[in-house]
Amino acid sequence: MELCEQSAFVLHQMLVSKEISCREILLSLLNRIHSRDLNAYITLFEEEALKEAERVDQQIKRGEDLSPWTGIPLAVKDNICIQGKPTTCGSKILTSFQPPYDASVISKLKEKDCLFIGKTNMDEFAMGSSNENSHYHPVRNPWDPTRVPGGSSGGSVAAVASGQAIWALGSDTGGSIRQPASFCGVVGLKPTYGRVSRYGLVAFASSLDQIGPIARTVQDCALLLEAIAGYDSLDSTSLDRPVPLYSTNLKREMQGMKMGIPREFFGEGLDSKVEERIRFAIHQLEEAGVEPLEISLPHTEYAIATYYLIATAEASSNLARYDGVRYGYRTKSFRDLYEMQSKTRQEGFGDEVKRRIMLGTYALSAGYYEAYYGRAQKARTLIRRDFDQAFEKVDFILTPTAPTQAFKIGEKIEDPLQMYLSDIYTVSPSLAGVPALSLPLDIPKDGLPIGLQFIGKTLEEEKLLQIAFACEEMKILDNSISS
Repeated sequence: MELCEQSAFVLHQMLVSKEISCREILLSLLNRIHSRDLNAYITLFEEEALKEAERVDQQIKRGEDLSPWTGIPLAVKDNICIQGKPTTCGSKILTSFQPPYDASVISKLKEKDCLFIGKTNMDEFAMGSSNENSHYHPVRNPWDPTRVPGGSSGGSVAAVASGQAIWALGSDTGGSIRQPASFCGVVGLKPTYGRVSRYGLVAFASSLDQIGPIARTVQDCALLLEAIAGYDSLDSTSLDRPVPLYSTNLKREMQGMKMGIPREFFGEGLDSKVEERIRFAIHQLEEAGVEPLEISLPHTEYAIATYYLIATAEASSNLARYDGVRYGYRTKSFRDLYEMQSKTRQEGFGDEVKRRIMLGTYALSAGYYEAYYGRAQKARTLIRRDFDQAFEKVDFILTPTAPTQAFKIGEKIEDPLQMYLSDIYTVSPSLAGVPALSLPLDIPKDGLPIGLQFIGKTLEEEKLLQIAFACEEMKILDNSISS
């Protein structure tokens, strides 16, 4: 196994024992990036990363202690700010923008000596489920380059799955970490809303956005969450709660636990191959002593409509700042301020972003606010209540992550509704603000991954990681990567 295919945990042990150097890890990754073009990166920090690797290697030579994050290369989704580095959000309108500050998660990882390898491709402003909406062209799925990696964190997930990054940061608004994690066969976690600071994350929908970890193993996912979670005074929605030692407390007895199987998640639209594999995983967990209970989340049918009203309304407000005046792209030809702003937005935004801005603006407009946005917020409350009631009976909820395996590039891009339905199983936990994790199951004969979603109570990331780790040890999933 090449170094770029090892876990962060194993690489840390090899660095500590001086079996390898940080430079060797980085060169292995760079070789994979240059030899296999998946278009996973928008910007590579090759020169800076090599200098940082040399610094870490000098630390090792001096016999200094290394944290578990020291020198382990990390990819960062291109809507998370790194001071002085391009942050495009996959959009033409942010061409040349370089933030003057670090996102809080980046500051935390810099303190732990993590090594940043580059900024990853994404659906423009995180709006998409296939990574086809990027101004920088689509990302390709490592298992089958004719298929999408999922979105909007497709670049981060494809990089991890293919050995072009050891681990990565993504963002999840309605499934943007979990759905691509399912399509590419890696572990992806959306934390509880407020568990990880949003400061420095370019906003799409502020009441839904969360930064989360992407990795090839549950232990690596836990380790990365441990580094980025915690209270931040710069984020008014940040939760002031202690951060558990996720990575060192993964052992848990599954016997006697109760898992909820929501009947609404196993109906029309679920691919038979996906359902068959999920049902088999349920059977395996049952044999391990976990009690399955059928539950109902009755307002699930309203989740997609609710999400696409709330998310687009917040997007129309958040994206009003991109006007060509202060930063980013500005149209070259205009007669006055109004035409400059209008043409800048027309030329700078892609079709999907324009669609969502128009939908959101309409939902917030005079005479329609209560009929659309107001009712959506009431529906969101009912969806949250469904989860609260379910967790009175069960320890966690198990569902498919996505209704299908990865689909062909171009297959759904002309049908927005079908594309939106790709997130049908991931938007509900986002609306409820609860944590959810996608775990890859063993790869079937067609070579395309399937993801299993675990949903937990507020701030119970630790329990989700423990359940996922137990499944990993039970060998119900496959950690091999597409090389």
